[in-house]
Amino acid sequence: MADPILINRYASRRLYNTQTSEYVTLDEISELIKQGNDVEIRDRKTGEDLTRQFLLQIITEQESKGENVLPVNVLTGLVRSYSTAAQGMLPDFLSQSYEMFTQQQQSMMEKIPGMGAAGNWQKQQADMMQSMMAAWMPQMQNTGAATPKEEPESTPESEELSAVKQQLAELMKKVDGL
Repeated sequence: MADPILINRYASRRLYNTQTSEYVTLDEISELIKQGNDVEIRDRKTGEDLTRQFLLQIITEQESKGENVLPVNVLTGLVRSYSTAAQGMLPDFLSQSYEMFTQQQQSMMEKIPGMGAAGNWQKQQADMMQSMMAAWMPQMQNTGAATPKEEPESTPESEELSAVKQQLAELMKKVDGL
């Protein structure tokens, strides 16, 4: 893995990307990170590592823009953990949980190109959807159409159920057509 991009913070609070020899903003640092780069932010004079402080500031700004990723219950739990015995275990737990999440995401992304053309992937997704729906509605066939069944006397509830089943069958036909 490549070394992180070193960003120096000067006394004027300006941030300087030592790789490109340019001053940068928090938004530009955020973009570097989104592009897969790691960054290290240090105070130019003292050498103090400020990375955590600036990453939290970036997250705070993203959350305040309405790009909410962290649910309130998670944020509340984090605040509470600062005053409990769990404070020592939480960083490792969060790190391992996020690592597992990224591994699963990467594994899924690696499988997609191995499936061949996009049509094959869509077909597999449609087949999976059809299998799930078949479990919910046993009268569904592989074609996605509902098999004719004798219906009891028509009632408003049975008509509504029939309409829903018809809409679902039409949806399955569309999915099969992908």
